[in-house]
Amino acid sequence: MRLWAIQKQVRRVRVGMLALAAASVLAACGGSDGGEQGKPLELTILHINDHHSTLESRSKTLKLSAGGTSTVDVAVDAGGFPRVTAAISELAAQSPHVLKLHAGDALTGTLYFNRAGADGEADAALMNTVCFDAFTLGNHEFDKGDTGLKGFLDLLRKGACKTPVLSANVQFGAGSALNPTRAAGYVSPSTVVERDGQKIGIVGLTIAQKTKASSSPDADTTFQDETAAAQREIDALRAKNVNKIILLSHIGYEYDKQVAARLSGVDVVVGGDSHTLLGPDALRTSGVGSPAGAYPTRITDKDGKPVCVVQAWEYAQVVGELKVSFNAQGEVTQCTGTPHVLIGDSFTLGGKAATDAEKAAIKASAAATGVLRITTPSAPATTALQPFKDRVAVFNKTQVAVVPQELCSRRVPGGVGSVDYSRSSAACNAEGSVSLRGGDIQQLVAQAYLEVANEKYGGADITLQSGGGVRIPLQGTVTAAQVIQVLPFGNMLFRLDITGQEVKGMLEDGLEAVYGAGGSTGPYPYTGGLRYDVNAKAAFGSRVANIEVRNPATGAWGALDTAKTYKLFVLSFNATGGDGYKTLAAVPAARRLDIGVLDADVFLSYIDKQAKDTATGLPLLQRLPMELYSTRSFAN
Repeated sequence: MRLWAIQKQVRRVRVGMLALAAASVLAACGGSDGGEQGKPLELTILHINDHHSTLESRSKTLKLSAGGTSTVDVAVDAGGFPRVTAAISELAAQSPHVLKLHAGDALTGTLYFNRAGADGEADAALMNTVCFDAFTLGNHEFDKGDTGLKGFLDLLRKGACKTPVLSANVQFGAGSALNPTRAAGYVSPSTVVERDGQKIGIVGLTIAQKTKASSSPDADTTFQDETAAAQREIDALRAKNVNKIILLSHIGYEYDKQVAARLSGVDVVVGGDSHTLLGPDALRTSGVGSPAGAYPTRITDKDGKPVCVVQAWEYAQVVGELKVSFNAQGEVTQCTGTPHVLIGDSFTLGGKAATDAEKAAIKASAAATGVLRITTPSAPATTALQPFKDRVAVFNKTQVAVVPQELCSRRVPGGVGSVDYSRSSAACNAEGSVSLRGGDIQQLVAQAYLEVANEKYGGADITLQSGGGVRIPLQGTVTAAQVIQVLPFGNMLFRLDITGQEVKGMLEDGLEAVYGAGGSTGPYPYTGGLRYDVNAKAAFGSRVANIEVRNPATGAWGALDTAKTYKLFVLSFNATGGDGYKTLAAVPAARRLDIGVLDADVFLSYIDKQAKDTATGLPLLQRLPMELYSTRSFAN
């Protein structure tokens, strides 16, 4: 009996030692800090992307119930960075373990970027009211070169937040202001944060080809393949026993899904770049927008493990809230979430303020969507924004150009009695120039897009500006506010690769939208680098002839090659089919690129580089040479 008791005791010791060893192995697998890593985690990720210097709120029209049997148009103040700050703060207070992430393209898009202080100063100040746990570099962060980006990151680092800035696939050139030898720690491939004692790795990605081709990184700054760079950094984190990995990605929704499917070890993708709205059909029925997929979108990685993909639309309108459940092994077991569309609580119907009863019904209708979130702007963020708002107001009064001869406005050519004839001033009509070739200001805007695209945004062969998108003529001393009145709709510019045959289709679409059944004057095509003869009386498909493209190097004009591919710089509105441009709407995603720069800002950039008036020192804005006008001849 004594021998049996001794053997039993030995067995107990061995079992205990084996259990201790197993626990040590599990702890090592779960993280270098021991057993805290080996337990489930409920994580809330609050995120935005592509706010593009959109710091002020804007009016938005929604379709909601005001108490009647059907929905009505309701105007409401929506978005704005102070609402983003408030929503993130309020949502963060409701969850114990939170990450706050920004998936890139903070910069470029409104006057707040470069007319309210140093480039990006306003964006940095407002981002620091949130204190993001990580920010990944988007392509537009490079619009002012590596030196300009460093200036923005200096501003972002000025505050107490010290937000980690990420990109695993950027390699700054030897001469770059952000080369690690002179800017150590400014940009890292990844960062590791702890929540509930558990390590979470966050890997940054920047869209490679697009950034190099259409932004302005230094010549020797390069971008590696997104998948290879992401996997390398994931492997490095896993080697440090980090088993929860978030890809903070600025490569676009469709590409996110492709890359994640090729990776091993990624759990969540928080994306940007494609400005994708994700979420339920209530987004469409309430008039917010058309969702491109579910929020979150669930896919699997290379190993068949679940991955949750999210994005939060654009322009500081949505805060995404993703809730992710991890098991003790760091694997995703569930993910759910809400894209919160941020709105105010003042409602207007038919130009009149809602009554108390209507307001109550509208609030109930908004809540029923599950996505519309009434949010009061953050007071500290509103205070932070105010000095920049004041600077923009001052800039709007700034004199920016002298126009000695009226830049006539006319949507379409044509003589006395023709459609839109009365839009031009009496002086312009007496002169007769607009009757021959259309509006001077419309043509100048199209030319401005062409020249600025070739200077800053990867180049264009031709441009398109629809006549109705340009609202006022210019003459005399011009202020910045007047320039914005010329292009008041806040359209961003796209670049599309289109064939010569599609160029002809584009022109025919625009002319059909004017001269076809039920047509209007707004769609008339004004183009830069392209000219043609128009016969308004002809049938659809035959109204445009003798299309020529200008060689920018030689200035020579040559016939359009229907088989050749051309780079078209065009407003987002027209690129997506607005004004009847169906040919452009049909161009596949692989051949379209969201440049993300504001139309009025492009025009201001063009003005800035014009020769100076000797009397005032202001840029001199003049009519273009007649050979650059897109309508070479017009028959009606």
